[in-house]
Order: sequence, then C-alpha cells, then structure tokens
Amino acid sequence: MNLQLRFFASLREALACSEEAIDIPSQIKTISHLRSYLRERGGQWAQVLAEGKPIRCALNHEMVPEDTALQEGAEIAFFPPVTGG
Repeated sequence: MNLQLRFFASLREALACSEEAIDIPSQIKTISHLRSYLRERGGQWAQVLAEGKPIRCALNHEMVPEDTALQEGAEIAFFPPVTGG
C-alpha cells in the first residue's frame, strides 16, 4: 500500500523529515500498526514514535484515532500534542 506521510513541528525536527512517500507491507492495516512499523527503523524513529507518547494523527486532513484503517494513497499526518494558554 502506498501512503504519503507528513510530520509536523517537533516531530519533523526530531526526525529530520517533513514528508515521505512510503510503500508498506499488506499486514499494516491501521495508523497504530504504521506507527509501530516506523518505530522498527530504530534510533530517533523509535524514540519519537515510542508507544505511549502522545501523538495526534490525521488521515486525509481529518483528525482520527490511531485504530483508524489505512487507505491506499492516503496522506497520514503526525502531530505532537498541542499546548496553549
């Protein structure tokens, strides 16, 4: 399955990557699975996307939970938690 990944704010800085086209194995079905798959790259990927770290996700410009199913050709965006005052 082909996806377009986008990383924003502190995630982009830590990974030194703002976007990436990726072809993932067929067993990767959800955003949560995708996040685990990306952690397998090790190093900063494992740290930044570590399980339990709060990261927001969007599928085709719509905020969604991590158990959302992936779609061929979709854009998946990862955001750090937003704070404000």
